[in-house]
Amino acid sequence: MATVAVIGLGGMGSRMAGRLLDAGHDLVVWNRTPQRASDLVARGAVPADSPAEAARRADMVITMLSDPAALQDVAEGPQGILAGVTASTTLVEMSTVGPAAVRRLAGMLPDGVGLLDAPVLGSVSEAESGSLRIFVGGPEPLVQRWMPVLGALGSPQHVGPLGAGAAAKLVANSTLFGVLAVLGEALALADGLGLPRDIAFEVLSATPVGSQADRRRPAIESGQFPLRFALSLARKDVDLVLSAAESASVELPVAAAARQWVVAAQEAGLGDGDYSAVIAHITDAARSA
Repeated sequence: MATVAVIGLGGMGSRMAGRLLDAGHDLVVWNRTPQRASDLVARGAVPADSPAEAARRADMVITMLSDPAALQDVAEGPQGILAGVTASTTLVEMSTVGPAAVRRLAGMLPDGVGLLDAPVLGSVSEAESGSLRIFVGGPEPLVQRWMPVLGALGSPQHVGPLGAGAAAKLVANSTLFGVLAVLGEALALADGLGLPRDIAFEVLSATPVGSQADRRRPAIESGQFPLRFALSLARKDVDLVLSAAESASVELPVAAAARQWVVAAQEAGLGDGDYSAVIAHITDAARSA
């Protein structure tokens, strides 16, 4: 068993922290809004007054934050994580922040402090059940040391050196936006050509996007998109994908086109809802065109 600090107790971080408690680890928690830690504290977690204090108390520090700016805020400064880590600490960055943020963090670490990047694939239900896919980047000995702890959260996979985890997550996420755009446009085309929705879904079930069409059909037909992954965060992720591609001199015209729909849906006021609502925005936009 280890002492693990979890910094960032939103929908994902709080559930991951709960899994660590259930696995028997000692847990230290910190969040900008302290009230979010109350349930975990009631279950035995120890609250910290700052990210630095959380890091000082822990063998392993997990960050689960919204974006690169949030990571920078909690990692740097006199009360940040980097002020509290020691040579016996391993920092595990599990947010979706992209390779550039991981490189920045690595460049600021004190000597001897271990760092893994281990972003996750999945949403709150997978975090709660411990069935996340975890893409881990870092040196083999450090990865193997912490595999048992990460295993309480899901299925960790070592994908390469430091930064590879962040890269793998962007590769995975790049498919999400394209699939939503294709599905939305296919339904918009069916509407425009007068094909009834039930027939359209039957047709789509026989295509490469069939599983996504079947999965999202109830939400599309009801117009209710339960929040699993906020559209505002999807906008951040698609921007990270395109920024990383630009840095690598890779052109992604399909991803750029999918981003246009994500941006349009956010500008239409859907940013606080689930990202899959972009499908409804595409079909609505087609009707009003």
